[in-house]
Amino acid sequence: MRYAVLSDIHANVWALEAVLEDAEKCGAGALLNLGDILYGPLAPRETYELLMRHTFAATIQGNQDRDIFDASDESRAVIPTLDFVCRDLGEEPVKWLKSLPKTAELDDILLCHGSPTSDMIYLLEDVSTGHATLRPDAQIAASMAKVENPLTLCGHTHIPRHVRLADGRMVANPGSAGLPAYSDDLPYPHVMETGSPHARYLLIDVAGDGFELSFRQVAYDWGAAARRAAFMGRDDWAQALRTGRIR
Repeated sequence: MRYAVLSDIHANVWALEAVLEDAEKCGAGALLNLGDILYGPLAPRETYELLMRHTFAATIQGNQDRDIFDASDESRAVIPTLDFVCRDLGEEPVKWLKSLPKTAELDDILLCHGSPTSDMIYLLEDVSTGHATLRPDAQIAASMAKVENPLTLCGHTHIPRHVRLADGRMVANPGSAGLPAYSDDLPYPHVMETGSPHARYLLIDVAGDGFELSFRQVAYDWGAAARRAAFMGRDDWAQALRTGRIR
């Protein structure tokens, strides 16, 4: 079986379309989605409709999917992007997001968004310096104390990464299909940057008792996505989409 693993689409329908086309060309037999799907000042409803035309073997929630279905009148009033997303989506996609599980398992693979215990925790990266650095093996293992799966898939950081722990377990992050850079204030002020505007995802070949991982980066019309972000008043997103960097 060959899986295509997507994460952090963030309403970028242009990137999603390119990734799905590339995954089909690469012979992916099943699709996995690690969350943060429809939040972004781009094309939430169009992204949802494109996803609904494809069959995913598993889809889980991300933290910003929760932001959508937990949105209140107060939060929408102070966060224009959240208000736009909710208005653009309508009721059906929001109900779908709320129905998704937080984690999933198949073929001995554990799917989570952030870490196995929280969709807000960075499993592989330390950002205390303001930039992402790989956490020590022991810290990663401690965050996975109850995980026995030989392969864990996580998203959330938007940074493609593959780590093999001392005990042989593997952790992989496919990177972001839709947003190659961002900044955040939690748990410390930091930036996440891939350095290019490409859409990213991961191919996994399940062969016997092992897994073969191949990271993919795909060109698409990121200019169109950036123009939409700028039109929505999000120049920070426009910069990230064009360059994979934070100004």
